Amino acid sequence: MTKSNASYQAQLQSQMKIPATYMRGGTSKGVFFNLADLPPDAQVAGEARDQLLLRVIGSPDPYAKQIDGMGGATSSTSKTVIVSKSSKADHDVDYLFGQVSIDKPFVDWSGNCGNLSAAVGPFAIHAGLIAKERIPDNGVVAVRVWQANIEKTIVIHVPVVNGFVQETGEFVLDGVTFPAAEIQVDFMDPADSSGSMFPTGYLVDDLEVPDVGTFNATLINAGIPTIFIHAESLGYIGTELQNDINNDEKALATFERIRAYGALKMGLITCLEEAETRQHTPKVAFVSKPQTYLSSSGKEVAGCDVDVLVRALSMGKLHHAMMGTAAVAIASAACVPGTLVNLAAGGGERESVTFGHPSGTLKVGAQAKLSEQGWSVEKVIMSRSARILMEGFVRVPTAVFDK
Repeated sequence: MTKSNASYQAQLQSQMKIPATYMRGGTSKGVFFNLADLPPDAQVAGEARDQLLLRVIGSPDPYAKQIDGMGGATSSTSKTVIVSKSSKADHDVDYLFGQVSIDKPFVDWSGNCGNLSAAVGPFAIHAGLIAKERIPDNGVVAVRVWQANIEKTIVIHVPVVNGFVQETGEFVLDGVTFPAAEIQVDFMDPADSSGSMFPTGYLVDDLEVPDVGTFNATLINAGIPTIFIHAESLGYIGTELQNDINNDEKALATFERIRAYGALKMGLITCLEEAETRQHTPKVAFVSKPQTYLSSSGKEVAGCDVDVLVRALSMGKLHHAMMGTAAVAIASAACVPGTLVNLAAGGGERESVTFGHPSGTLKVGAQAKLSEQGWSVEKVIMSRSARILMEGFVRVPTAVFDK
């Protein structure tokens, strides 16, 4: 064996080589794994899996850059997905989402990523997890996904051309630079199954946040637990972009305090300290009536083209567009007369909402109904797109399991 070959073999022994796919889904991107390809210790939930995913993404990073990993140093790009053949009847695959903290040593498993959900269907087909007879030469494959974090069904309608997943196309999604093929994503029965869609029992609550104030708030658990507050209550107008919020440390601290007290009121945590290790949920968003503004790309968004404006924070920062699960929460709240989102959108009954976010607009369909058990939403529909960016292997130091 030559010296160079010996060095290469030593390098292989010092690092694991794990099959992985790097994908964009909606306005997010992350590292996708087939569960069967993970090291045995990481095929089950626990510290070994968390340590592996942290190292893959490059966290925790006190520099907040994730230079030594696959993460992109934002909440939208510090994500991991594990997909496997489904153990549930009438489902094709199980999908588990891990939101990796950038600067802290933990992976948050408390919620779903609605944007990356769009990529789960294409990944499942590429990974051979969907039977070949289900895939037409030309048409659409409805991939039924069991979202394991929140125990909900998602149906992803994947376009197929000449027997292959169609990834390129003309569908434009605000927040994504290039057009791609449109993928319809259906979030089935997105409200919390273990309790009310409105966990406090009210459409609008008084949310008291010591040292900050008391706010009218709509607390909803649909898609993802979300706290909605009117922009004016926080001193904003609703057209803010990322730099207006993310460069203001005092504002970020205020939002985090609101998020923690909101989580407590929603029953998601039992003490405020738990919010520190539950960064992914709940989300905080502020809403306002329609008005014209310039998006982050410089494109004008006309007030007459939207029903409501929404800005949402994810992992402690204002999101550059809109989280897919938060879009589910927005649509669900907008379709229930009397919520803050509904009132900002003009009130009354509706079956869809078009909202303005920092990168542009998004239309989401939802239909709410009131029964003796309270409000519910049968399905929320939105269009996203997805594309494989890279596929092959990630390398992870073998010492990661020694921690």
